[in-house]
Amino acid sequence: MTAAAELLLTGGYDAVRHRSVAARARLPLASTTYYFDSLDDLVAHAAEVNGRRELDLIREQMRERAADGQDPVTLVTDLLIGPDDADDERHDLLVARYERVLAAARHPQLQGLHCRLRSELEEMVADALAAAGRRSDREHVRLLLALVDGLVLGALGEEGTDPRARIRDVLRGAVEGPAPLEPGGVLGPYTSAT
Repeated sequence: MTAAAELLLTGGYDAVRHRSVAARARLPLASTTYYFDSLDDLVAHAAEVNGRRELDLIREQMRERAADGQDPVTLVTDLLIGPDDADDERHDLLVARYERVLAAARHPQLQGLHCRLRSELEEMVADALAAAGRRSDREHVRLLLALVDGLVLGALGEEGTDPRARIRDVLRGAVEGPAPLEPGGVLGPYTSAT
């Protein structure tokens, strides 16, 4: 699973094949088919390894910054995207998160995993906002994450674009602005529901 997770991080879903996993793990090819029902099963396990690794890094970051008194926008940006000084692994895990979302649309075995990991991420963001004295109900957090998802996906496809700057600007309006993000209402100072 570790070998498959590493391949998934470096090359995406197309890189995970029985042969490549066996070679990376330095095991016989038969071992990848013996322990996993199918390639889809192996990919799902690899995606879970990467998703859990990302959530562990976010939890660790939350513990380290709990007493910092950091403003909520920077805190949420750092948790969801990684801090300014994040290493390549954190970036690769971010890309893997969004690849998993897209892959789940075509591969039902990833949908349950995505929902479980997403729920844990929502809970962590809600806890971080609550600790910062900000609104933290799940619906609000889901809307914040939807904003971040769209901004990150757009930024990942553009060369030289810093998703952190975009996210901070939008979240500042959604978390702290005069018209915070409300379900069915105003989406902040940048746009309004019609």
